[in-house]
Amino acid sequence: MGIVVQKYGGSSVADAEAVKRVAQRIVDAKRAGNAVVVVVSAMGDTTDELIDLAEQVSPLPPPRELDMLLTAGERISMALLAMAIGNLGHEARSFTGSQAGVITDSRHGKAKIIDVTPGRIQKALDEGAIAIVAGFQGVSQDTKDITTLGRGGSDTTAVALAAALEADVCEIYSDVDGVFTADPRIVPTAQRREQISYEEMLEMAAAGAKILHLRCVEYARRYRMPIHVRSSFSKLSGTWIADPDQLGAIHGADHGSGQEGHDMEQAIIAGVAHDRSEAKITVVGVPDKVGEAARIFEALADAQINLDMIVQNVSAAATNLTDISFTLPRADGQTAMTALARLKDAVGYDSLLYDDQIGKVSLIGAGMRSHPGVTAKFFSALAAAGVNIEMISTSEIRISVIVDEAQVNDAVAGAHAAFDLDVDQVEAVVYGGTGR
Repeated sequence: MGIVVQKYGGSSVADAEAVKRVAQRIVDAKRAGNAVVVVVSAMGDTTDELIDLAEQVSPLPPPRELDMLLTAGERISMALLAMAIGNLGHEARSFTGSQAGVITDSRHGKAKIIDVTPGRIQKALDEGAIAIVAGFQGVSQDTKDITTLGRGGSDTTAVALAAALEADVCEIYSDVDGVFTADPRIVPTAQRREQISYEEMLEMAAAGAKILHLRCVEYARRYRMPIHVRSSFSKLSGTWIADPDQLGAIHGADHGSGQEGHDMEQAIIAGVAHDRSEAKITVVGVPDKVGEAARIFEALADAQINLDMIVQNVSAAATNLTDISFTLPRADGQTAMTALARLKDAVGYDSLLYDDQIGKVSLIGAGMRSHPGVTAKFFSALAAAGVNIEMISTSEIRISVIVDEAQVNDAVAGAHAAFDLDVDQVEAVVYGGTGR
């Protein structure tokens, strides 16, 4: 009997009726002969509501107590789901993250999983029960305090459990039918991908695609755990995410043993992703000498700020000064500006510029490697849409640009159409309203 790990997002368990519908789906998987482990998020907007409540009580809630509060949302979901499964005649046992053996570091709000020791989960499965686990949470290895994994942490919980249990697959259920070539709210004619490599999905998640959390995909790639992204509101097949050789085997299994191991030709472009959560800082007039850039980025690292795109201009011959621009999470903007302001005298730069009205648009596809002209077509499409480019960054399978926030939709739609990714009829349906 194979083990299947299923994760259900907040929109999939938003109310009592949704919980009962999900319970039926879980029982169907159990009846099909699988040992089933389920990871659940908090119901609907519960996490946001708890954060609002905390901020009403305290402007700066202590991180330890905030984690204790926020983990209540998932505990509500898991208990209700276990009850609903019990009503369908099957035994279900609910477990908090710590009870499930999710061990993390001690950083509250953004903890990272160190280890998973799923002894109690395995015991429940051995005894024929369905295990329900609260996502997004664990217990610190050092302090033994309850921790949370940050936004999208339930995805990571699910993949980590699947890897620890050596499951056959990790199914991620949300309110969309899989991974699409663009956000269907911007491009209604976006098409669903049947399969995507870990490599492409990592780039899409890093570029702003909200369907999967970046750390979840990293974890899956590390342990070669296939992910199946599906909707809990439909029976459509969804999108498989795995290594190319795994995708070939999955494709063969889906189409009969005669095509076992067959790998479909790689699409040139996997999709167009966008991100409106970044800001841009420019350090103007930095002396062009050894060590000054290091000082700037060390100060940002000390402030625990992750940077994305970085551009340094060629220094002006007359002044021997240069400008350094970079993007970072908008939520960290003021922290970064404060850290850099302290360096003004030491570094000797002229000024700081801050812009939080930007957006990032990225073109992603492993097929780019063998198809020249992709970059030219991308920039031509942006020019035709009247979009001005502020910064450019590339990897082997990704091209990202920073544009004005007001032009993000035009940039996404223009690039999507230029690479013939549109379909004739609308495929993308956001059943629950959030796309998660």
